[in-house]
Amino acid sequence: MYALAYHHHSDKQASHITLEPLEPTGHDLHIAIKAIAVNPVDTKVKASLTEKLATPRVIGWDAAGIVEAVGDKVSLFKQGDKVFYAGDIGRPGCYASHQLVDERIVGHHPKSLDFNDAAALPLTSITAWEALFSRLKIGEEDNGKYILIIGGAGGVGSIAIQLAKAVAGLTVIATASRLESQQWCKNLGADHVIDHHDLLTQYQQSKLPAPDYILCLNNTDQHFADMTNLIAPQGMICSIVGTAKHHDLDLLKSKSAGFVWEFMFTRPMLDTPDLIQQHHLLNKIADLIDSNIIQHTRTTAVNPFFADNIQQAHSQLLTGNTIGKIVLSIPD
Repeated sequence: MYALAYHHHSDKQASHITLEPLEPTGHDLHIAIKAIAVNPVDTKVKASLTEKLATPRVIGWDAAGIVEAVGDKVSLFKQGDKVFYAGDIGRPGCYASHQLVDERIVGHHPKSLDFNDAAALPLTSITAWEALFSRLKIGEEDNGKYILIIGGAGGVGSIAIQLAKAVAGLTVIATASRLESQQWCKNLGADHVIDHHDLLTQYQQSKLPAPDYILCLNNTDQHFADMTNLIAPQGMICSIVGTAKHHDLDLLKSKSAGFVWEFMFTRPMLDTPDLIQQHHLLNKIADLIDSNIIQHTRTTAVNPFFADNIQQAHSQLLTGNTIGKIVLSIPD
């Protein structure tokens, strides 16, 4: 068993390390990883390693694989099951051949996908689902309402567009700045696509109604003022991107509008009583995939899982121009 890990943010490449034998206890699954996907959180966690670590950190939070062994409290899976999951940011990540993960944040692998395509789904699907249905609290009665998704062509946006359109029945306005990313959003079901550069002007020129919901997936600081101007009375804004500035929430007061955060690691990191909801929602995602209601979002396969390929994938993420998800397969 092995992993790729980092001692310090300055490491140009991850170090190849040998893992101690993994023995699952309690609700843990011992998973043989077959494919992983990279996410912006990977580069952010690596950047946070400002002190050189004696024991390097294994990062990565998107994987698909096979259950090799189970803990004594496991009831949702058995040895040999195919699974996909994002994991827990407080535990060693998936840049590895094997990993221990709590069964309550793991889903049954979509039957119609291979490991590469399944690995592209968990983190973004959990984030998009929680943002739409847990944070913004969109329900059946909201069918036909308008949602603005800022950053529609990225990993989370690619799933959020599909869930907002195919599951929630919303009218979806996505933002994308390049022709290829605009077409990607349209192909996923966006009803309208506008450029997020000078967002307020672009939206006003579109003559669309004020959005009932806004999901911000790209630079909250840059878009906060525009979002407070655009949001409909009694609307809701959700963001997944942290801020470096202080913002005036009073700008939302006259509209009785709200602002809420989505952080998909909240449940596992804080061991919330509803932890198992991530298991349930991943199973729903698998059902939606297998029913051809939504599609996977893998666009790039950088094979295989080697240190230089991880670095290449990170470099692509840091350009900010990635469409969909980047996946790497794990050699047997």
